[in-house]
Amino acid sequence: MVTTTSHIGNYGIKMSESQSKDIFISGLICKSFSSVNSRSNSKSLKEWFKSNKLVTLCDVDTRALVRYIRDNGAMNAAITTEIDKIEDIKKKLNKFPVMDGLELASKVSTKKSYEYGNKDSKVRLAVIDLGIKKNILENFSKRGLFVKVFPYNTDFEEMLKFKPHGFFLSNGPGDPKPLTNVINTTKKILDKNYPLFGICLGHQVIALANGIKTYKMFNGHRGINHPVLNLNTGKGEITSQNHGFAVDYKTAVSNKSVKISHQHLNDQTVAGLEIKGKDCFSVQYHPEAGPGPNDGNYLFDQFLSKLNQ
Repeated sequence: MVTTTSHIGNYGIKMSESQSKDIFISGLICKSFSSVNSRSNSKSLKEWFKSNKLVTLCDVDTRALVRYIRDNGAMNAAITTEIDKIEDIKKKLNKFPVMDGLELASKVSTKKSYEYGNKDSKVRLAVIDLGIKKNILENFSKRGLFVKVFPYNTDFEEMLKFKPHGFFLSNGPGDPKPLTNVINTTKKILDKNYPLFGICLGHQVIALANGIKTYKMFNGHRGINHPVLNLNTGKGEITSQNHGFAVDYKTAVSNKSVKISHQHLNDQTVAGLEIKGKDCFSVQYHPEAGPGPNDGNYLFDQFLSKLNQ
C-alpha cells in the first residue's frame, strides 16, 4: 500500500474500530511514519505492524510515486534492502501473479460460518463472505436483522437450512471472474426470487451472474471522496471506494434485464445496478462508511424494506 497523506500512524490503532480480524497488506510505503499515537488507549501503528511482521518504508516522496503509478497503472512491487541485487529482485517479482484473473476471496473469507445480531429477530439474512467488513454486519444488526455469515464457497442448499429471508454478497479483493461457484450460487438465489444485495466485489458477481462483463481497471478507485450520481433520484453522493475491477458499461447498458442505478462522476464507470423484475440491487462503493461518508447508508434501509415485503 502507498499513501499520499503526509503523516501515517499519528491516530493510533484501536482494535474495536478494526473492520477485519487480520491485516491483508504485505507492506506500507509512506512519507512520514509517526511513532507517537495521539489517542488515549490506542496502540501505536509501529507496534501493531511489528506484531504482525509487516514491513514499512518511510521518508519516500509518495506523491511522486503515486503519479508514476497513475501514469503507468497498478503493478506488483517489492521492498528490499538488497540494492546490489536489483535484477535478481526483478526476476523474482516477475514470477508473482498479476491481479487480472487472481482469485483472492478464498484467502480472506471466513473458514466457518458464524452468527451476528439478534437471534430473536423475525428477519434472517444469509451473508456470503468474500472479505466482509465489520461495519456492514453492524449496519444489518442495528436494523434488527439476525445474520449468519457463510464461507464464500458454501452451497446454496446448505444456506437454505438457515431459512433466510434474503441474501447479501459482500465486498472483497481480487478478480470476480474466477469465482464461478459464487456466480452460480448467485444465479440460484435470483432464480428463487430471494432479495439480494451486493457491495463492491458482490456487485461485480451479481453483474457476472446476469451476463454482464467485468474488467481490470488501469487504476482502481481508492479513497473516501468519490462522487457518484444516483440516476433514480438525480442526487449526488460522496462515497468510499476501494476496487481495482469494475463492471463493463457497454454490456450493462445493452442488457435488457438490468438497469444502471448509479454512475461514477469522474470517469462514468458503473457504480450501481438494479435487476429488473427482481428484488436485487448492488453498488460498487461502500455505503457502510467504515471509514468514509454516510451518503449511501440509505441502501441498507432500502434492502430491509425488500426483506420485509
